[in-house]
Amino acid sequence: MDKAERRQALLRAARTVFSEKGYHEAKVDDIVALAKVAKGTFYLYFPDKRSVFGELVRGLFSRLGGAILRVDPSADVEAQVKHNIRAIVAVLLDDSALTSILLSHAAGLDPAFVKELRAFRQEVKLLLQQSLAEGQRLGVIEPGDTELYATFTIGALKEVLFENALEEQARPRERIVTALYDFLRRGYLRMDPAAGLAARRPEGERAAPATGDASGEAPERASPSRGRRARSRGD
Repeated sequence: MDKAERRQALLRAARTVFSEKGYHEAKVDDIVALAKVAKGTFYLYFPDKRSVFGELVRGLFSRLGGAILRVDPSADVEAQVKHNIRAIVAVLLDDSALTSILLSHAAGLDPAFVKELRAFRQEVKLLLQQSLAEGQRLGVIEPGDTELYATFTIGALKEVLFENALEEQARPRERIVTALYDFLRRGYLRMDPAAGLAARRPEGERAAPATGDASGEAPERASPSRGRRARSRGD
């Protein structure tokens, strides 16, 4: 087994131990026993338990980032949004143990660990905020505070995942995806990007009505830059 394989074996073992025992009860001894390596080998790759947990968190965050695709407003917006929700739910549910640890309230148990959890949550929130801001630019997200939108969305998703973990029979994933989509559609989602973009244009930049002039030709559409120059001249 080469170094890269041994490192991956330690990460897989750590994920399993965290899943079975939780972060605070898990020990390096448990991880090396499951990975079938000497304890000293663990410290060749990770200085402590928290560092191996941090590596798992970074991997999860990377998968979350890769799961969110940019929405093309000229295509089927509903299908694309559902795809993004489905992909995010899949990433979190496929690593449900790590997700449960990350979303849990562990205040007071380990200040350094809690600090890392908060940092991860902030990264996830920032990732969602950026996606929402891009959605506003494309006209598929209602204007408003993207930070609060992100907080509401993460809160809803968090409770759904917690409930799913506690239920004896987990809800079907597609049911979760559909319910989350319906929830967001009644909130900040806009399924008519063209109308959303039109509503966001400053008054001076909206297209002139296509009534045509005396020659029967439609008037030329003013560009934003021309509109700004006209206002600067006082026309």
